[in-house]
Amino acid sequence: MATKSRRTPVLFRPASRLTRHLLLIVFGLFMLYPLLWMISSSVKPENLIFREPGLLPHDLTGANYSGGWHALKHSFGYYLWNSAVITVLAVVGNLVACSLAAYAFARLEFPLKKLWFTVMLLSIMLPHHVTVVPQYIMFSKIGWINTIWPIVVPKFLATDAFFIFLMVQFIRTLPRELDEAAAIDGAGHWRTFVQVILPLCVPALATTAIFTFIWTWNDFFTQNLYLTNSDNLTAPVALRQFLDSSSNSSWGPMFAMSIVSLGPIFGFFLAGQKYLVRGMATTGFK
Repeated sequence: MATKSRRTPVLFRPASRLTRHLLLIVFGLFMLYPLLWMISSSVKPENLIFREPGLLPHDLTGANYSGGWHALKHSFGYYLWNSAVITVLAVVGNLVACSLAAYAFARLEFPLKKLWFTVMLLSIMLPHHVTVVPQYIMFSKIGWINTIWPIVVPKFLATDAFFIFLMVQFIRTLPRELDEAAAIDGAGHWRTFVQVILPLCVPALATTAIFTFIWTWNDFFTQNLYLTNSDNLTAPVALRQFLDSSSNSSWGPMFAMSIVSLGPIFGFFLAGQKYLVRGMATTGFK
């Protein structure tokens, strides 16, 4: 009896693979075009930015970087430092508070646990702008306006339900036999959390750190709302100072400082990329 020849699926044929790779490259270039255009504009003379819309500049200049760095009241490094302080505190706050809350939901038993977990999940669907007014009134009454505390303190109170849920999903994948073995050795909940659970949660912690870093570093709305003094401005808010609706806008320096502001994000993301992939793959997002 003649055996039937097995045909290679269309999607796995060499020609099909080449087509898919070409499509991915074209799509990737399409997605990167705004970034490439901004990089190109940052090294063009300001009067040629909108006259030459192409990516290849005919006349290169570094004046946008040197001018943009010293264009505002303080050097742009001052605003980068403000952003770094807020972002680092936010990352630490989310890592500490969200991991503790996640351990409680995943391992501990307490009254109305399912109800509070449901309320926590429902808070993810609550738009941030809904809570802005009551939060602003509260922070205004305690004198925290124009300080970093309205941005940083909520992170230490486990207000980012998304990261709590992400860590809960990860901790639930860990066998409970680890907790039982720690209890036999005389470890309490705190020691079990610090010495057993936390070291195994590195992928989830890295995912939380990366997303917190990116979201806080790029946050314009909250920082612009609470930080009104020019001495407290962060990099995203400082970039807004290059635009003026009543006079000429400094497009070249703004594009140059935007590229500088993106540097820490790319660096932090590339440093924790492998942990991000592992964290997303083992927390229920499959």
